[in-house]
Amino acid sequence: MIAVLEKPTDGLNLCGKSADLSLFQEGALSKLLFRTRQSDDDAAVRRRRVGIALVLLAWVPLLGLSAWEGHMFGGAVAIPFLLDAEVHVRLLLTLPLLFIAQFVTEARLRPVPRQFIERELIPGNAVAPFRDAIESAARLRGSAFAEVLLIAFVYGGGILIWRRYVVADTATWYATPFPGGLRLTLAGTWYAWVSLPIFQFILCRWYFRLFIWARFLWQVSRIQLKLVPTHPDGLAGLSFLSNTLRVLAVFALAHGTLLAGYLATQVVILGTSLIEFKAEIAAMLILMVCVTAGPLLMFTPQLSEARRNGLRDYGRLATRYVGEFDAKWVHSTAGDPGSLLGSADIQSLADMGNSYAVVRAMRVIPITGDAIYRLTAATLAPMIPLLLTMMPLEQILRKLAAIIL
Repeated sequence: MIAVLEKPTDGLNLCGKSADLSLFQEGALSKLLFRTRQSDDDAAVRRRRVGIALVLLAWVPLLGLSAWEGHMFGGAVAIPFLLDAEVHVRLLLTLPLLFIAQFVTEARLRPVPRQFIERELIPGNAVAPFRDAIESAARLRGSAFAEVLLIAFVYGGGILIWRRYVVADTATWYATPFPGGLRLTLAGTWYAWVSLPIFQFILCRWYFRLFIWARFLWQVSRIQLKLVPTHPDGLAGLSFLSNTLRVLAVFALAHGTLLAGYLATQVVILGTSLIEFKAEIAAMLILMVCVTAGPLLMFTPQLSEARRNGLRDYGRLATRYVGEFDAKWVHSTAGDPGSLLGSADIQSLADMGNSYAVVRAMRVIPITGDAIYRLTAATLAPMIPLLLTMMPLEQILRKLAAIIL
């Protein structure tokens, strides 16, 4: 959880669990719901059980109601329940992936504030603003008002958007056409008022937690950090931030599966060409990179300043040292200046050059190419099976064999 930091005696003693940051601890509404079960399992186990229960609550009734209405396999509808890849992917793949992403992201992001302290990046006079940033995140994360707003948005806007822009203009397991428009079936009613709100709430809560994360990073980036341009990580000590993108690849994978489910219905059932959705695929990829990696760019100004100052300071120091080295060993007028053998001056000169090279090679963008590759691969991987709709598997294997053999 995000705990209020104890005010240290020396201004820097903030290490430990008190500096941890939790984005996915149970919110105010969850605590209210489980207030009589505090003695059961721990919160992590309870969250897993709740996740499984929500997945079952969202999907199983749809199966039963579709069977009851005769819309499971076909009948008089163009899209029967069992052939609607979009709903199955949304509820049985994307929704569980969002819960899994929550668990793995929590473990990686929780100790990030502690890293700022352990690496001594927070100066003594900035401990109070740093503590305020964590406390502010705690209040926002635990806000019952924010969760109520999310629920209001889901029922006030999410369902309306689904009915206006997503519902297919044909007979489906969830809606049948009538002169005045489409009428929801029993399964469609459950989907619109239970299943879809569950999914949309979890997804919107994810974006809200990412907003809290970005806000925390922005507040920390306003602090003048003690960056060391010669740090061997190449990011003045901030490389641990780029490592957080690895776990957010699971979040990107969930969005890739969501888009793949939508495209599967459009391509396989309705016969639309996959190439017509290239704009949607590109937009999803850009969205994932922006919401996951974008907040880290707020540290670029400080990293740029640290690099400029490092080049200036180490350049001035190198000039002075090289000048003295040159006067002593190259242009000495004192006769025999001594033997280079066993002298530490040569090694010091090499160390000075290495230090300057480290500063010059320092990166100012705390995002690695490997992180972007992971996010891209996770987003696009679920859509690979859809390529078979453009080229049969047999033809792909033949071309691959021709290339290899």
